[in-house]
Amino acid sequence: MSLPKPEIPRKLLHTRSIRVQAYEREDGLMDLEAELVDFKGYDFHRIDGMINRAGEHVHDMTLRITIDTDYTIVDAQASYAAAPYGASCMSITPAYRDLVGMNLLKNFRRQVKERFARTEGCTHMTELSQVLPTAAVQANAGARRKQVAQDAQKRPFQLDGCHALSTGGPIVLKYYPRWYTGRHDGEQDEAAAAVSPGTSP
Repeated sequence: MSLPKPEIPRKLLHTRSIRVQAYEREDGLMDLEAELVDFKGYDFHRIDGMINRAGEHVHDMTLRITIDTDYTIVDAQASYAAAPYGASCMSITPAYRDLVGMNLLKNFRRQVKERFARTEGCTHMTELSQVLPTAAVQANAGARRKQVAQDAQKRPFQLDGCHALSTGGPIVLKYYPRWYTGRHDGEQDEAAAAVSPGTSP
């Protein structure tokens, strides 16, 4: 569902876009490439006195990591196409090799914040890294479905991981009934109706 059209006239101030692409490698590993781009909707004077035109990138950075099948990072590279302080910003890129050895599913965000805190990292590159765990999980969704089919006794890891997949809710009742923990009286009928509005349970 789209947002309603704004009722008050407005002008663009800032745009930030984050894109992550995942690649299956022939050696069995996976590459994740995350890109962050910032630009303004107006011209402004930079600290060096030059004019940054509307739409011209203020930040344009990419972080590539390579992970194994256990989500452990085995390689990491950072790069900049644009940064507000040029070479001073870009000089931090070698530090992001320290992502190697971290596991995306084991306290990754906390470890990154600790390792690259304040002057030890780039605020935006560190922020970009935070999207990697969920992107990796999504990229592996097909493989996970195959594994779940092979091991039907194992509780799917995503249950109770978000509002829609609450084990007491209608989605789990419909698609993962074995793991449904809601009440099995009149409330079960309500949950079923929520999945298929207008139909009888």
